[in-house]
Amino acid sequence: MKKLVTLAFALAVSAMVFAQDNSNRSESLAAPDPTVIGNDSARQALREISVDRFELEGSWNASISPDNGVINSRLFEGAPMAKEPLKGEENASDTNVLGVKVEFFRRGVNSFYIRSARPIPIEGVTKTISLWVAGRNMDHQMYVLVQDYNGNNFELYLGSLGFSGWKKMSVAVPPTPDGEHGIIQSSAYHGIKPGLRIVGFRIDCNPMLARGTYYLYLDDLRATTDLYDIENRDEDDMNDDW
Repeated sequence: MKKLVTLAFALAVSAMVFAQDNSNRSESLAAPDPTVIGNDSARQALREISVDRFELEGSWNASISPDNGVINSRLFEGAPMAKEPLKGEENASDTNVLGVKVEFFRRGVNSFYIRSARPIPIEGVTKTISLWVAGRNMDHQMYVLVQDYNGNNFELYLGSLGFSGWKKMSVAVPPTPDGEHGIIQSSAYHGIKPGLRIVGFRIDCNPMLARGTYYLYLDDLRATTDLYDIENRDEDDMNDDW
């Protein structure tokens, strides 16, 4: 009898542990977590930094094929109410958002681009990229365009714009599997230049919805980056930038 009770108790404990493990796995897949991307967390110094607040007129340019439509972009006063300022930057100027207006000639398969006037470098090893978007509940698909350490171009899927109001969209930057393939953000062969650059965004339009006039608004482009190597660099170490 005692053996049966002991066996039942052991099975119950095992079931509870298994259920908890599955729950933790489900939570880990819900959103990109910068603390589990790439290096061991013991060798990371993660910081959320501002990449661009969309405050300077002319720093971003919008374009579309002239066969598909006409596009314009400009700054507007405003901001997402749910957005929280970065720690230590509560008084930084942040009063504008970037607005993009597309007038389609006809429905069809097309894309439009929002590019920075020059690629924006990010120090350290970037783990995630995020920004606030008002997508006007249209099921278009949005990508962030980046360049890696070697100048190779990549696109990362941010998600669908099929939502109303402001939404914070984010994407994880996948680590290189072997230091030779994928998005390379650091290398012993190329000095100390920043590892990732933001080039801009591409929106692939749903052919059935690409008609009439479409409005899109962007604000507060940020990145979570690992500054471990930079913060732990010896003061007397030489810079490989000559």
